[in-house]
Amino acid sequence: MKVLISNRIPEETLKKYKENFDVDYNDSLDFLSKEELKSRLKGKDALVCPLSEKIDKEVIDAADSLKIIANFGAGYDNVDIAYAKEKGIFVTNAPAKSSAKSVAEYTMGLIVDIMRNITSMSKEVEEGKFEGWKPVYGLGESLEGKTLGIIGMGAIGQDLVRKALSFDMKVIFSNRSQKEVEGAGQVEKDELLKEADIVSLHTAYSDELHHMVDKESFDKMKDTAYLINTSRGKVVSEADLIEALKNKKIKGACLDVYEFEPEVSDELKNLDNVLLLPHLGNASYQARSEMAEYTFKNVMDVKEGRTPANKVN
Repeated sequence: MKVLISNRIPEETLKKYKENFDVDYNDSLDFLSKEELKSRLKGKDALVCPLSEKIDKEVIDAADSLKIIANFGAGYDNVDIAYAKEKGIFVTNAPAKSSAKSVAEYTMGLIVDIMRNITSMSKEVEEGKFEGWKPVYGLGESLEGKTLGIIGMGAIGQDLVRKALSFDMKVIFSNRSQKEVEGAGQVEKDELLKEADIVSLHTAYSDELHHMVDKESFDKMKDTAYLINTSRGKVVSEADLIEALKNKKIKGACLDVYEFEPEVSDELKNLDNVLLLPHLGNASYQARSEMAEYTFKNVMDVKEGRTPANKVN
């Protein structure tokens, strides 16, 4: 069975692929061009690709013997899963359990960072502006007593609740279904937006959640509130967020994902009340290694005649 791995993966899992398959490996963090991807897919039975690589109808049509697209990541909106199904190709994802913990601890770190001005004040030192301790220099907000509003109460949200409580925060959440979560109260989304000092997004993406956070949402939020997005870029209207930040409708935002990812607008880059990160939510060794193992198991399932465990189409 021939496998194309289109971007660098953890070495321990690569070794397993090479022991069990005929592997064509792009040993690079650079993406293959669309034309090269199409060319190298010819004759391949499996594609292992990162969730940032667009696998559309044109790419799928270029593959003449593909049986599985094993997406490296929990998401899969980069793949035309309906067309893949029509062509008889499995699409799988890699929902690593350690990924939820990695995203939750990363989110907690971002909350501390943006509220205590850690990254912005680090730049002061780098630029030679630090002159010594001053009584009101670099002041930020303590997390104690602040209200964290979590939209989306899956595994990430539940782990974030536990972390926020350890900082003596009040936690509220909104979720499409009713849930009992120790230490957190469920409220309607509009109430959450009005009450929260920090709004943190942890929803999966679907078309109905496109621009879930928009101008109307920002108008409801406190002008002292922060928005944190480590879920999917398209759930936030980037244009409305930029206007809210420019007009000080909210105090700040921290984004790990973007509506037009990997493109990040110059307007966002030029604002001083936003912290921008390159989609690192689950970028821990543990989570990415577990994801790699999921891709391997999914491809092995197909090789051995089984329906892959993480089939999404």
